[in-house]
Amino acid sequence: MTAEPVEAVVFDLGNVLVRWEAERAFDGVLTDAEVERFLADVDFPALNLRQDAGRSWREAREEVARTHPEHAATVDLYVERFAHALPGPVPGSAEVVDDLRAAGVRVLGLTNWSAETYHHGERVAPVIGRLEDVVVSGREGVVKPDPRIFDLLAARHGLDPARTVFVDDSPVNVAGAAALGYQAVLFTGAAALRADLVARGALPG
Repeated sequence: MTAEPVEAVVFDLGNVLVRWEAERAFDGVLTDAEVERFLADVDFPALNLRQDAGRSWREAREEVARTHPEHAATVDLYVERFAHALPGPVPGSAEVVDDLRAAGVRVLGLTNWSAETYHHGERVAPVIGRLEDVVVSGREGVVKPDPRIFDLLAARHGLDPARTVFVDDSPVNVAGAAALGYQAVLFTGAAALRADLVARGALPG
């Protein structure tokens, strides 16, 4: 590859370092049909993005109580059982992080995640705690792919986007990073990511 030498790799967390499956929060408590109805009725992806942008879960519950009162208690249940929505680490990703660190490459995180539930991540995927730092959208009040959160990341940690690889499983976020000059990589699995980082010279072959 002809890209600039890699000085840092920034990882998304959900489904890159730690698995996140929202519906798993309700395992053993609600039926599949009840879960599907809840997720559809409240437009869970849009609701969750507002949480990632810094809204409190109390405010989310109040909104759902107004629009779909039958689901208000389910919001509480999701927050209470959030740990169940994180089934485990993403296979192979921790080893990539550790090998980057051993190679002298800086490793950081940039995640869209509610500030109120973020603490669960490291318990499930300890590699998160081995990152130099993680910029958490819910703490900053802005979500990917908004350029402001990428600019904040670069300014806070002295990153040169041209020498920084950004890894995310969301094509929209990858495109947003690429537009700002990052070496942006769509995550499809740890093996493919490792091969990509070897090709960029960030990891030994």
